[in-house]
Amino acid sequence: MRIGIMGGTFDPIHNAHLFLAEEARVSYSLERVLFVPNGNPPHKEGELLTSAEHRFAMTEIAIAGNPYFFASRLELDRAGIVYTYDTLRLLQEEYPSAKIYYLTGIDTVLEMLTWHRPQEVLKMAQFIAATRPGFDSSQIAERLPESFEKRISLLPTTELNISSTEIRARVRKGKPIRYLTPERVVDYIEAHRLYLNEGVRERAYI
Repeated sequence: MRIGIMGGTFDPIHNAHLFLAEEARVSYSLERVLFVPNGNPPHKEGELLTSAEHRFAMTEIAIAGNPYFFASRLELDRAGIVYTYDTLRLLQEEYPSAKIYYLTGIDTVLEMLTWHRPQEVLKMAQFIAATRPGFDSSQIAERLPESFEKRISLLPTTELNISSTEIRARVRKGKPIRYLTPERVVDYIEAHRLYLNEGVRERAYI
């Protein structure tokens, strides 16, 4: 089995996340893609996050209708800081015969040397790095060891310039967000009055 892992805070999940997952699924013949909302991600320490339950609910809503997409609570149900290393280790235990692909952007891959146990992480998964404007593939060779390069595959893809930060800001300003994220996610945000006030979000690592 070939499984793709799509991690992120998903605060909220949006159409660029979904498009990247589908592009990778088709390009690498993935049999399923697991969307794993972050629990306590180390790179978000001290930042405000919407509650785990809201973020997971929006993820489930967004992927409904795609039979290859699944939502996982693997990180949300773990206490303390959750590293990619821990997530991949648990997934290996759950899917011992699967080949795991980790979906992310080239900008994230370039920071891998700052990750927790990056060498072990690369042994557990093949990385699919989506291209980004302003980032050249040659930067991988410049910033990462040669052994890392062999475990990273580039995915040229249509760039959808959408960000969760932008969506939250638009909600606070009363601007439309329809067509940036699935319509049912828009309805969920409106029904639960999310993102109207940054102060009601939760601080990571209290």
